[in-house]
Amino acid sequence: MIKLDIVNLVADKTGVPKQKAEQVVDSLFEAMKDALAKGKRIELRGFGVFVVKPRKRGVGRNPRTGTEVPIPAGKTIRFKPGKELSAKAVG
Repeated sequence: MIKLDIVNLVADKTGVPKQKAEQVVDSLFEAMKDALAKGKRIELRGFGVFVVKPRKRGVGRNPRTGTEVPIPAGKTIRFKPGKELSAKAVG
């Protein structure tokens, strides 16, 4: 599923024109990006939780040369599905 599919679903289910539905979907994604960039947790009841977690430093390898490459510490985004989403995905 791509963003256009989501826009079409929103437009179909709400009866809103596709252009307005696209603005709504874009606004939602932009708000989520801003919140995650600030390190905030996003909890969508019945869907899941997005959280920013620290990532440890490490050592990787260049696959071509085999030389070790340092990987700096950073942050990553994790998603934990909610109970309802897990139940729908399984059965």
